[in-house]
Amino acid sequence: TANLRSSRSAPAVTNQQLVEKLVFEKTLITPQIINAFKAVDRKDFILSEDHDRAYEDRPLPIGYGATISQPTTVAIMLEKLQPERDDRILEIGSGSGYMTALLAKIIMERGKVFSIEYVPELKGLAEFNLIKYDLGNIALFAGDGKIGLKSYGPFDKIISSASGKEIPKACKGQLKASGRIVAPLGDSLVILDKLSKRKFKEEKIPGFVFVPLQ
Repeated sequence: TANLRSSRSAPAVTNQQLVEKLVFEKTLITPQIINAFKAVDRKDFILSEDHDRAYEDRPLPIGYGATISQPTTVAIMLEKLQPERDDRILEIGSGSGYMTALLAKIIMERGKVFSIEYVPELKGLAEFNLIKYDLGNIALFAGDGKIGLKSYGPFDKIISSASGKEIPKACKGQLKASGRIVAPLGDSLVILDKLSKRKFKEEKIPGFVFVPLQ
């Protein structure tokens, strides 16, 4: 869903090489996030016709106008989100399920990923792909990510892979105090820390390209 910058290093041809590249470039830093990248093979979440490009550091189409994000972008977003063991996480935009699987691996069995996808066919694709992994801590929903999932909140962390004009108010309201949102706004990645019910601290990282939030 996003594209950042192309690396000049030799392209990876295995998932292990992809992880090593991201670690070498210091894009991946946190041990539990690195372990999740090792355990979840990007090839399992792309279309069969693109399997020979699975480990390229670029987004790839997954149908319905959507893409699986560039690995560098996924790594940056997870490093900024800093998901922790036992977290309850809301993911806006399941896509093909790649980020969903990574989150589920990081937060372990007692955590929970609630992932909402606007395109029903993509929710089906994510379900199909996630069957390849024995993950019992994921709940997938078809619906409008802008309104979140109030009945399942509050959430420790919220992550979105699609860009909007603002961070949805509903999502801000469904975030726990001291929680964090990582989401695109325009061509920037925004990190929003909830300090109190109405007070947030914001950090912006420019230089991204994201698909629009539907």
